Amino acid sequence: MDKTQIRETIARRAALELKDGDVVNLGIGLPTMIPSFLPEGVHVMLQSENGMIGMGPTPEEGKEEAIWTNAGGGYITAVPGAATFDSATSFALIRGGHVDVSILGALEVDEEGDLANWIIPGKMAPGMGGAMDLLDGTKLVILAMEHTAKGRAKILKKCRLPLTAKGQVNLIITEMCVIEVRKGEGLVVTELNPEFSREDVIANTEATLTFASDLKPMRQ
Repeated sequence: MDKTQIRETIARRAALELKDGDVVNLGIGLPTMIPSFLPEGVHVMLQSENGMIGMGPTPEEGKEEAIWTNAGGGYITAVPGAATFDSATSFALIRGGHVDVSILGALEVDEEGDLANWIIPGKMAPGMGGAMDLLDGTKLVILAMEHTAKGRAKILKKCRLPLTAKGQVNLIITEMCVIEVRKGEGLVVTELNPEFSREDVIANTEATLTFASDLKPMRQ
Protein backbone atom coordinates (compact mmCIF):
# COMPACT_ATOMS: atom_id res chain seq x y z
CA MET A 1 0.00 0.00 0.00
CA ASP A 2 1.30 3.47 -0.83
CA LYS A 3 0.98 6.45 1.51
CA THR A 4 -2.31 7.64 0.03
CA GLN A 5 -3.88 4.18 0.22
CA ILE A 6 -2.76 3.78 3.83
CA ARG A 7 -4.26 7.11 4.90
CA GLU A 8 -7.52 6.51 3.02
CA THR A 9 -7.88 3.01 4.48
CA ILE A 10 -7.54 4.38 8.01
CA ALA A 11 -9.86 7.34 7.44
CA ARG A 12 -12.49 5.18 5.73
CA ARG A 13 -12.57 2.68 8.62
CA ALA A 14 -12.59 5.41 11.29
CA ALA A 15 -15.59 7.05 9.62
CA LEU A 16 -17.62 3.89 10.29
CA GLU A 17 -17.38 4.54 14.04
CA LEU A 18 -19.40 7.75 13.77
CA LYS A 19 -23.16 7.86 14.22
CA ASP A 20 -25.68 10.34 12.87
CA GLY A 21 -25.84 13.38 15.16
CA ASP A 22 -22.50 12.81 16.91
CA VAL A 23 -20.51 15.84 18.07
CA VAL A 24 -16.97 15.04 16.91
CA ASN A 25 -13.56 16.61 17.43
CA LEU A 26 -10.92 15.76 14.82
CA GLY A 27 -7.20 16.14 15.41
CA ILE A 28 -4.92 17.66 12.80
CA GLY A 29 -3.56 15.62 9.90
CA LEU A 30 -5.09 12.29 8.94
CA PRO A 31 -8.27 12.65 11.08
CA THR A 32 -9.36 15.64 8.99
CA MET A 33 -9.88 13.24 6.04
CA ILE A 34 -12.61 11.32 7.85
CA PRO A 35 -15.66 13.50 6.93
CA SER A 36 -15.04 12.66 3.25
CA PHE A 37 -15.80 8.99 4.00
CA LEU A 38 -18.90 9.24 6.20
CA PRO A 39 -21.52 6.61 5.33
CA GLU A 40 -24.65 7.79 3.56
CA GLY A 41 -27.15 9.24 6.01
CA VAL A 42 -24.58 9.94 8.72
CA HIS A 43 -24.22 13.62 9.52
CA VAL A 44 -22.00 14.83 12.35
CA MET A 45 -21.26 18.19 13.92
CA LEU A 46 -17.54 18.94 14.00
CA GLN A 47 -16.33 20.78 17.10
CA SER A 48 -13.17 22.87 17.33
CA GLU A 49 -11.44 23.79 20.60
CA ASN A 50 -11.08 27.44 19.59
CA GLY A 51 -14.85 27.89 19.75
CA MET A 52 -17.09 26.33 17.14
CA ILE A 53 -19.54 23.50 16.51
CA GLY A 54 -20.57 22.94 12.92
CA MET A 55 -17.36 23.22 10.92
CA GLY A 56 -17.79 22.69 7.21
CA PRO A 57 -15.28 21.70 4.52
CA THR A 58 -12.16 23.64 3.63
CA PRO A 59 -13.13 26.65 1.48
CA GLU A 60 -12.15 26.93 -2.15
CA GLU A 61 -8.88 28.72 -2.81
CA GLY A 62 -9.46 32.45 -2.86
CA LYS A 63 -12.65 32.23 -0.81
CA GLU A 64 -11.01 31.92 2.62
CA GLU A 65 -12.23 34.16 5.44
CA ALA A 66 -9.55 35.16 7.93
CA ILE A 67 -11.92 34.91 10.90
CA TRP A 68 -12.94 31.31 10.11
CA THR A 69 -10.18 28.95 11.22
CA ASN A 70 -9.96 25.71 13.15
CA ALA A 71 -7.82 25.07 16.24
CA GLY A 72 -4.84 24.30 14.01
CA GLY A 73 -5.12 27.58 12.12
CA GLY A 74 -6.52 26.08 8.92
CA TYR A 75 -9.32 27.80 7.02
CA ILE A 76 -12.81 26.36 7.44
CA THR A 77 -16.42 27.01 6.52
CA ALA A 78 -19.59 26.68 8.59
CA VAL A 79 -22.57 24.40 7.98
CA PRO A 80 -26.20 25.47 8.60
CA GLY A 81 -26.86 25.41 12.34
CA ALA A 82 -23.25 26.09 13.30
CA ALA A 83 -22.51 28.01 16.48
CA THR A 84 -19.48 30.00 17.61
CA PHE A 85 -18.45 30.88 21.15
CA ASP A 86 -15.40 31.73 23.21
CA SER A 87 -12.77 29.10 24.01
CA ALA A 88 -13.85 28.98 27.67
CA THR A 89 -17.30 27.79 26.58
CA SER A 90 -15.70 25.38 24.12
CA PHE A 91 -13.65 23.76 26.86
CA ALA A 92 -16.66 23.68 29.17
CA LEU A 93 -18.40 21.57 26.52
CA ILE A 94 -15.40 19.26 26.26
CA ARG A 95 -14.84 18.93 30.01
CA GLY A 96 -18.56 18.50 30.59
CA GLY A 97 -18.66 15.38 28.41
CA HIS A 98 -20.68 16.88 25.56
CA VAL A 99 -18.28 15.79 22.80
CA ASP A 100 -19.22 12.27 21.71
CA VAL A 101 -16.06 11.26 19.83
CA SER A 102 -12.49 12.51 19.55
CA ILE A 103 -10.33 11.12 16.76
CA LEU A 104 -6.63 11.89 17.09
CA GLY A 105 -3.30 10.89 15.66
CA ALA A 106 -0.53 9.42 17.78
CA LEU A 107 3.21 9.36 18.08
CA GLU A 108 3.00 6.51 20.59
CA VAL A 109 0.27 4.51 22.33
CA ASP A 110 0.73 1.65 24.77
CA GLU A 111 -0.95 -1.38 26.32
CA GLU A 112 -2.63 0.70 29.01
CA GLY A 113 -4.26 3.10 26.56
CA ASP A 114 -1.74 5.83 27.39
CA LEU A 115 -1.13 8.31 24.56
CA ALA A 116 1.82 10.49 23.60
CA ASN A 117 1.05 12.82 20.69
CA TRP A 118 2.45 16.27 21.36
CA ILE A 119 6.26 16.23 21.51
CA ILE A 120 8.14 15.31 18.35
CA PRO A 121 11.76 14.57 19.31
CA GLY A 122 14.14 17.22 17.98
CA LYS A 123 11.39 19.75 17.21
CA MET A 124 10.01 22.72 19.09
CA ALA A 125 6.96 21.81 21.15
CA PRO A 126 4.46 24.66 21.63
CA GLY A 127 2.35 22.54 23.98
CA MET A 128 -0.31 19.86 23.84
CA GLY A 129 -3.18 22.27 23.14
CA GLY A 130 -6.62 20.89 23.90
CA ALA A 131 -5.69 17.22 23.47
CA MET A 132 -5.37 16.63 27.22
CA ASP A 133 -8.92 17.89 27.82
CA LEU A 134 -10.34 16.01 24.83
CA LEU A 135 -8.85 12.73 25.97
CA ASP A 136 -10.26 13.09 29.45
CA GLY A 137 -13.63 14.64 28.60
CA THR A 138 -14.76 12.81 25.46
CA LYS A 139 -17.01 9.74 25.63
CA LEU A 140 -15.09 7.78 22.94
CA VAL A 141 -11.41 8.32 22.05
CA ILE A 142 -10.18 6.84 18.77
CA LEU A 143 -6.65 6.91 17.40
CA ALA A 144 -6.47 7.01 13.60
CA MET A 145 -2.80 6.37 12.93
CA GLU A 146 -0.31 4.62 10.69
CA HIS A 147 0.84 1.40 12.32
CA THR A 148 4.53 2.33 12.20
CA ALA A 149 6.71 5.41 11.64
CA LYS A 150 9.48 4.71 9.13
CA GLY A 151 9.43 1.08 10.20
CA ARG A 152 9.47 1.87 13.92
CA ALA A 153 6.67 0.52 16.08
CA LYS A 154 4.26 3.13 17.47
CA ILE A 155 2.12 0.71 19.50
CA LEU A 156 4.36 0.01 22.47
CA LYS A 157 4.45 -1.84 25.76
CA LYS A 158 4.98 1.55 27.42
CA CYS A 159 5.11 5.04 25.91
CA ARG A 160 8.57 6.62 25.97
CA LEU A 161 7.60 10.18 25.08
CA PRO A 162 5.88 12.54 27.55
CA LEU A 163 2.23 11.56 27.87
CA THR A 164 -0.77 13.55 26.74
CA ALA A 165 -3.08 11.46 28.95
CA LYS A 166 -3.09 8.12 30.74
CA GLY A 167 -5.50 5.30 30.03
CA GLN A 168 -8.01 7.23 27.92
CA VAL A 169 -7.71 5.57 24.50
CA ASN A 170 -10.60 3.26 23.58
CA LEU A 171 -9.87 2.22 20.00
CA ILE A 172 -6.83 2.16 17.67
CA ILE A 173 -7.35 2.07 13.91
CA THR A 174 -4.37 1.53 11.60
CA GLU A 175 -3.99 0.37 8.01
CA MET A 176 -3.37 -3.16 9.35
CA CYS A 177 -6.10 -3.70 11.92
CA VAL A 178 -8.55 -2.41 14.49
CA ILE A 179 -7.51 -2.77 18.14
CA GLU A 180 -9.72 -2.32 21.18
CA VAL A 181 -8.13 -1.20 24.45
CA ARG A 182 -9.89 -3.32 27.06
CA LYS A 183 -9.48 -2.82 30.78
CA GLY A 184 -7.88 -5.91 32.28
CA GLU A 185 -7.29 -7.50 28.86
CA GLY A 186 -4.93 -5.07 27.15
CA LEU A 187 -4.91 -4.70 23.37
CA VAL A 188 -7.34 -6.94 21.50
CA VAL A 189 -7.29 -7.09 17.68
CA THR A 190 -10.92 -7.31 16.55
CA GLU A 191 -10.54 -6.70 12.80
CA LEU A 192 -7.68 -7.54 10.44
CA ASN A 193 -7.06 -6.00 7.02
CA PRO A 194 -6.98 -8.98 4.58
CA GLU A 195 -3.87 -7.48 2.97
CA PHE A 196 -1.92 -8.29 6.14
CA SER A 197 -1.45 -11.42 8.22
CA ARG A 198 -1.43 -11.83 11.99
CA GLU A 199 2.32 -12.27 11.72
CA ASP A 200 2.63 -8.91 9.91
CA VAL A 201 0.76 -7.16 12.71
CA ILE A 202 2.78 -8.84 15.48
CA ALA A 203 6.09 -8.07 13.71
CA ASN A 204 5.21 -4.37 13.51
CA THR A 205 3.92 -4.03 17.08
CA GLU A 206 6.01 -3.90 20.25
CA ALA A 207 3.01 -4.27 22.56
CA THR A 208 1.51 -7.64 23.42
CA LEU A 209 -1.59 -8.31 21.32
CA THR A 210 -4.49 -10.71 21.72
CA PHE A 211 -6.53 -11.66 18.67
CA ALA A 212 -10.27 -11.88 19.27
CA SER A 213 -11.82 -15.33 18.91
CA ASP A 214 -14.32 -13.81 16.47
CA LEU A 215 -11.70 -11.85 14.50
CA LYS A 216 -13.31 -10.22 11.46
CA PRO A 217 -12.03 -8.74 8.20
CA MET A 218 -11.45 -4.99 8.54
CA ARG A 219 -14.54 -3.10 7.46
CA GLN A 220 -14.32 -0.41 4.78
